[in-house]
Amino acid sequence: MSKLVLDPAVFTDAAVAPDTRMVNDAIVKALGAIPDRWAAPLADIRAARLAGKGTFPLSPESPRASVETIPGPRGAVPVRIFMPDGAPKGVYLHIHGGGWTVGSARENEALLDRIAANCGLAVVSVDYALAPEVPYPAGPDDCEAAALWLVKEGKARFGTERFAIGGESGGATLAVVTLLRLRDRHGLSPFSAAVLTAGCYDLRLTASVRNWGDLPLVLNTRDVTFFVNNYLRLEGKADEPDVSPLLANLKGLPKALFIVGSRDLLVDDTLFMANAWAAAGNGTELDVYPGGCHVFIAFPGSISDQALKRVDGYLADF
Repeated sequence: MSKLVLDPAVFTDAAVAPDTRMVNDAIVKALGAIPDRWAAPLADIRAARLAGKGTFPLSPESPRASVETIPGPRGAVPVRIFMPDGAPKGVYLHIHGGGWTVGSARENEALLDRIAANCGLAVVSVDYALAPEVPYPAGPDDCEAAALWLVKEGKARFGTERFAIGGESGGATLAVVTLLRLRDRHGLSPFSAAVLTAGCYDLRLTASVRNWGDLPLVLNTRDVTFFVNNYLRLEGKADEPDVSPLLANLKGLPKALFIVGSRDLLVDDTLFMANAWAAAGNGTELDVYPGGCHVFIAFPGSISDQALKRVDGYLADF
C-alpha cells in the first residue's frame, strides 16, 4: 500500500511566505507593464533574451559550460554540456522550457551549473528546434536524438551509464515524451530518475490553465494557448499521447520527482501526472510549494532555495 500525500494547506494564503508574495508581485508588475509580450518578432524576442535584455536577468556564463553538436534527424542539434569538478557520477539530460517557442540551454545557466557542482553530474542540455518556425514533431525528435546519443556515447564520453532526465515547463513535457519514445520506439529504459518541474502534460488545457485568465504571473491562459498553437502549427493533435503525455501508458518509466508551485497555472498538470505516474507503478514524489509561480525555481526566494536543495538531494542519490 502506498500514498501520494497532498496537504490542502499548501494552497491556502496563510501558507505563502512574505518573500514569495513579493516575488510574485514583482513578476506581475514587470510583465503587466508590457502591452503585448508577443507583438515583436519571435526572433527578436529570443535574441534579446540571449543578450540579457529580456524581462528577467540572464545568469553569467558558467566556466563549466561548453557547446557542441550531436546528430539529429534534421541536422546537427546543439547541446550545452556542464562538467562537474571530478569524474562524473552520472549524466543529467536537461530539456529547457519556453513553451516550445522560446528559451535555450544558455538561459538555464545557474540551474545547470548548480547541478553539475552540487551533484557531481555532467549535464547535457538540448537546444531543440523551436516553433512556430520548426514545429512539432521537430522538438521531441531532437530530444529523442539527444537521448539516443547519450545511450550510445555516454559510457565513452562521461565514464558512466547512470542517467537521469528532466526539465521545466515545456521541457518537462518533452522529457516525458522522450522517455516514452525510448521505451516504445527503441525498447530502451536507460534513465533511472526524472525531475519534472511544472510541466504542461495535457495540451488540451487542464482546468487550472483554462480558468487562470489574464494575470501575467509568468504565464497566463493566452500565453499557453499561443504556445500550443505554435507547437502544433503543422502536425500533431492535443489528444495524442506523443503531444499530451498525460494520455500515454506510463508503465515502466523511472522514478520521478514532481515539483510545482501552488500559484502555477499548470498546477493541475503536475497533480494529474504525478497521480498517473504513481498509478502506473512508478516511484513518485510530489512537492507543491505554497504560492510558487510558474517555474518558481528560476526566481529568488525561500521556496526556490528549498526546492533547489531538494533537487540536489534527489539527483545526488538517484
